[in-house]
Amino acid sequence: MYREDIAAFVPRTPAEAADKEQILYYVNQYADTILTRENRLAHITASGFILSADGQWVLMAHHNIYKVWAWTGGHADGEADLLAVALREAREETGAGHIRPLSSAIASVEILPVWGHEKRGIYVPAHLHLNVSYLLTAHREDPLTVREGENSQVAWLPAGRLLELTNEWQMEEVYTKLLERGRTLLA
Repeated sequence: MYREDIAAFVPRTPAEAADKEQILYYVNQYADTILTRENRLAHITASGFILSADGQWVLMAHHNIYKVWAWTGGHADGEADLLAVALREAREETGAGHIRPLSSAIASVEILPVWGHEKRGIYVPAHLHLNVSYLLTAHREDPLTVREGENSQVAWLPAGRLLELTNEWQMEEVYTKLLERGRTLLA
């Protein structure tokens, strides 16, 4: 299912085309482990870019390891339904109860390098996240909660100041395209 969904994704940028090609290479090369962290070189992750209904706000979590405001997402951990992974992670990381997809289609793909870091007292070596992104929406009125051990804050950030507040140069292109694509679906 996930393999077919990634293969069907139509890239809109040269970066997406190159990343899609590389992701499919890894998927074919490591079919038995690509959905798990057992593959220490690269594995599939799914992220949710969460917009308010008017497209003026983005729901983000302040990530404990990287100390930045970031979208929600996580490891597939064996789950082949990547939209379900993105939705689960969005709910777990924000506490918002009314999160739903703007579309069931993949919104973008990207290969994200992960620097070596310590998590729960264990060193995790550098590796690649072969990420599939989805556009989600949530109610701004929903109560938000922090996910202990993963983030320290959860908040709706103004879309017009998103790049300034996230302050993560390597994510600027990803967040910009997802904001534009999400607003198009909301219009």
